Amino acid sequence: CQECGKCFSQSSDLIIHQRTHTGERPYECPKRCSVGERPSFCFIQRSNLVIHEQLHPGEKPYKCLECGKCFSHTSHLFIHHQVHTGKRPYKCLECGKSFRQCSQLIPHMCQHTGERPYECGECGKSFSLSYNLIKHQKIHTGERPYRCFTCGKSFFYRSSLICHQKIHSEERPYKCHECGKGFQTRSGLFMHQQTHTQERPFLCPDCGKGFKRNSTLTMHRRIHTGERPYKCPECGKSFHQRSALTSHQWTH
Repeated sequence: CQECGKCFSQSSDLIIHQRTHTGERPYECPKRCSVGERPSFCFIQRSNLVIHEQLHPGEKPYKCLECGKCFSHTSHLFIHHQVHTGKRPYKCLECGKSFRQCSQLIPHMCQHTGERPYECGECGKSFSLSYNLIKHQKIHTGERPYRCFTCGKSFFYRSSLICHQKIHSEERPYKCHECGKGFQTRSGLFMHQQTHTQERPFLCPDCGKGFKRNSTLTMHRRIHTGERPYKCPECGKSFHQRSALTSHQWTH
């Protein structure tokens, strides 16, 4: 790259990278959707446009004949059918465990081999799946392809968007048996229940310290590993936590 000197093994990767400097976003949603006065949704990569197009509400033409549930893609319907048939065609040769999808078997097998062939060029962190590397790289690029159609807030991951959308709903289906308090997510209920038990199930393998939340353990472990995934685009300084980066950016 003539701008920053970063090197790539493929010219296509260089072209995509250069768009972070030029601001070019050539892939635009054909529906020209927007939130309020926000501009149409444009993306640096075609793959992010494909992801975005799946989020248009109401577009689920593929219906399950067993239960009536609808899906946006035939592949999703095919995977769903296996819930009714009980079929698990993908079997691990090491331990015999079976899976509905090949994509579930591959990361499972990496638990046996420990292989992590996909490495991030920015920070060196490695992953067993290319999909997880792509998700991780969004931390460095800042691209958030999953956007809430109600309020316009954007997210790195689809799962984060799904959790966020429950904020706009009054539904709280997960009830605490101790105090009756309701929660929008199962994970929210799980974290709340620990206030009753004081249990700290997430242990640091380096020092043995216990935490109530896995996310807190993840941040703590960066003290041991030295990992600083949140980098300031202005001066290049890196931080353990996103909140520290946000506070730092105010100094610019």
